[in-house]
Amino acid sequence: MNICVVGTGYVGLVTGACLADLGNHVICVDIDKEKINKLKKGVIPIYEPGLEGLVKNNRKENRMGFTTDLKEGVKKSTIIFIAVGTPPKENGEADLTYVENVSRQIARYMTSYKLIVEKSTVPVETGEWVKHTVKINNRHKVPFDVASNPEFLREGSAIEDFMHPDRIVIGVESKKARDLLVELYRPLNAPVVITDIKSAEIIKHASNSFLATKISFINAISNICERAGADVEKVAEGMGLDRRIGKGFLNAGAGFGGFCFPKDLSAFIMIAQKLGYDFGLLKEVEKINEAQKRALIKKIEDNLWIVKGKTIGVLGLSFKPNTDDIRFAPSLDIIQALSKEGARIQVFDPQAMEKAKKVLKGVKFCKDSYEAAKGADCLVVVTEWNEFKELDFKKIKKMLKQPLVIDGRNIYDPAVMKKLGFKYICVGRG
Repeated sequence: MNICVVGTGYVGLVTGACLADLGNHVICVDIDKEKINKLKKGVIPIYEPGLEGLVKNNRKENRMGFTTDLKEGVKKSTIIFIAVGTPPKENGEADLTYVENVSRQIARYMTSYKLIVEKSTVPVETGEWVKHTVKINNRHKVPFDVASNPEFLREGSAIEDFMHPDRIVIGVESKKARDLLVELYRPLNAPVVITDIKSAEIIKHASNSFLATKISFINAISNICERAGADVEKVAEGMGLDRRIGKGFLNAGAGFGGFCFPKDLSAFIMIAQKLGYDFGLLKEVEKINEAQKRALIKKIEDNLWIVKGKTIGVLGLSFKPNTDDIRFAPSLDIIQALSKEGARIQVFDPQAMEKAKKVLKGVKFCKDSYEAAKGADCLVVVTEWNEFKELDFKKIKKMLKQPLVIDGRNIYDPAVMKKLGFKYICVGRG
């Protein structure tokens, strides 16, 4: 099929590359000229395992192209995915300016039937507004359909998630739109949920909000475990083996971050409010998540006594491993709070250093984990990168001023750390 993907962020670029790899002809459109020029040269602006090779291969096979010209993308395509940003406003509501602008332009450039698909995470009823916007700007009265096809891609495993999805959700109003999307995704041989557009839009927000709720629930349990002298890891294991609950997203820690969960949670609270429902449960999920970051900061303060003038080594900047994304990352709030107290911060992350340099000032960026530990009064783990699990702690102990490790992700064995002579502080483990 001939496909246009508007927006080359995490979602758009992965979607475009994967659809091209399935044998479709894909044009990726973005207004950022610098980004498009880099992509044409094979430079990928984000870190996502496997993405660079996928783009390179499909460029070589002439199945994938990049342009800043939306008119070209619309003209050459039957299916147009809108994968532009929907950043949060100050009140948490999603800003749909880009979605509206793209919808308007698509309408003006259409000369034959188009299926316009929401791929960005948008509030329920956005499909109606996209349809309205296209209709009033459709100069040539060209037939079109609007559909919702939310993405469920996890940064760090996005290609795997696209190619082997748990389900594909398709919200449509016509048989033609349904048949096109079912045919497009047929090669993935995955369960397909076909529904109306509004239900598809809610599925996305409901899914992310539920996963965020699981994380906040186990983080709340971690606080009870600490007070009772129990082990949250064992509690989570015992809970997760119940098939009704499941093991996923039951890892206690410093709280969730990234662009999806915090943004979608706030947006869903606002969506509910607009519809006349006070979603108190999700407000508490947000509250618990913020409290987890403060709890880690308090652990650092309690174990250093005076933070001012102390050197703190921080391992991890990205909101999760296998990505360079630092948007809403807990690390940023934690580092900024400690810096405000007068601490000297030295950090290392395998992928997120360049992006963090644009945001964090007065912080020393180190070449590796050992440099981050050198001369520090304590070492704090904020992101669970695999390479942090393999560190030589005998070497780390010699480099630290005192053998103090505060682990915000529970990646080490307390008994092993104690045996090595560390004071080891973690989350929800007695």
